[in-house]
Amino acid sequence: MDSVENPALVVAWAGFFLALIFGFMANKTSFCTMGAVSDIVNMGDWGRMRAWLLGIGLAILGTNLLAFWGYVDLGQTFYTRGTVHWLAALVGGLTFGLGMTLAGGCGQRTLVRLGGGNLKSVVVFMFLGYTALVTMNGILRIFVDKVLRADVFTLHLDGLQTLPALLNMSDKVSQLAVALIISLLILAFVFASKDFRENRDNLMAGLVVGGVVVAGWYVTGHLGFGENPETMELTYMGTDSRGPESMTFVGPLAYTMDLWAYWRDKTVTFGVASVFGVVIGSLVYSMLSRSFRWEYFNSPQDMFRHILGAILMGFGGITAMGCTIGQAVTGVSTLAISSFVVFFGIVAGSAITMKVQYYMMMRDA
Repeated sequence: MDSVENPALVVAWAGFFLALIFGFMANKTSFCTMGAVSDIVNMGDWGRMRAWLLGIGLAILGTNLLAFWGYVDLGQTFYTRGTVHWLAALVGGLTFGLGMTLAGGCGQRTLVRLGGGNLKSVVVFMFLGYTALVTMNGILRIFVDKVLRADVFTLHLDGLQTLPALLNMSDKVSQLAVALIISLLILAFVFASKDFRENRDNLMAGLVVGGVVVAGWYVTGHLGFGENPETMELTYMGTDSRGPESMTFVGPLAYTMDLWAYWRDKTVTFGVASVFGVVIGSLVYSMLSRSFRWEYFNSPQDMFRHILGAILMGFGGITAMGCTIGQAVTGVSTLAISSFVVFFGIVAGSAITMKVQYYMMMRDA
C-alpha cells in the first residue's frame, strides 16, 4: 500500500470499473434474478437460475481462496459478525422478493434497465433509494431496531456467524475445505444441465457475476487496507462500512441519495461508484448494440405497482442488509448464515408473489 497515494480513490475507481463490466454484461446476457425465479415458476426453466447459482458458487470459492491467502479478512465484514438478526433477515428477504416482483426487477436490474432507457427505472431508483435511506437512518429504522432486531429475535454467538465457525472449523484450512465442498456441489448442479452448458449468455453471466464479486473483495479487502494518512492507523478506506465490501446495490443507492443531498460532507465510495458503473456499463452496451429504447409506464396502475415495489425493496434490502447480489452472492460468499436466510427469503417472497398474481389474473379472467 506504500505505493498507493490515495487508496480510497483507487477503491472507488475500481468499484466503478468492476460495476461497468457488470452492467455491460448484465444487459448483454439479460441477467436478472427476478427473471430467474419467474422462469422457474412460470415455465419450469432453470437457465437463469443456474447462471445466478454459478455466480454464487464461483464467489464462494474465489472469496474463500482470497481469505486463505490473506488478501481479505472476512471476519471484518458486516456479514459475518456474531449477532444474527434472523427475523430481520427473513422479513427483509421476503419483503425484498415481493418488492422486486412488483417493480419488475431487483436493484441491479433497475440500474441495468435505467442504462437501457427505461424511464420506469428512474422512478424505481428514486423511491428505492429514498426508502432505503429512511430505513437506514430515518424513522423506519426505529421499527427495524425495536421490533425486527429486538433481542428476542436475535442470536448472539461467541464467534462469527459463518457456517465453518458453527461447525467449529475456524482454521483457514477447514474454512477453505467447507467452502470448496459447498461451491463444488453448487457447480455440479449448475453444469449438470446440458442446456445450460450450451447457453453462452447464461454461462457468461454467471462467470462475470462471480468474478466481479471476488474482485470487489480483493479491492476493498487488500488494496483499500492500509495506513490512514489522517489518523496514521491501519484501516479500510473507500467503503461505507469501513470494512471489506463487494457488490451490493440497495445500501449504495441510499448512500448515493445521501451524497447528492450533502455533497460537501461526503465522498464517493466503492458502493456509490458501483451504482454509476452499472448504469454506464449498461448504457454503453445499449448504444453499441443499438438496443437503447425509451420505455415508460403503460398505466397509472403500472406506475403504482412499480412505486410500491421500489418502497418494499428499499425497506427490505436495508432490513435484510442486502439484496439479490449483496446478500445472495456477496454475503453468501462469506458463508454467513444470515445471508442464506435472506437468499431463500427473497426467492420465496418473489415466487409467492408471482403465484398470487397468476391466481388473481385467472380469477379476473
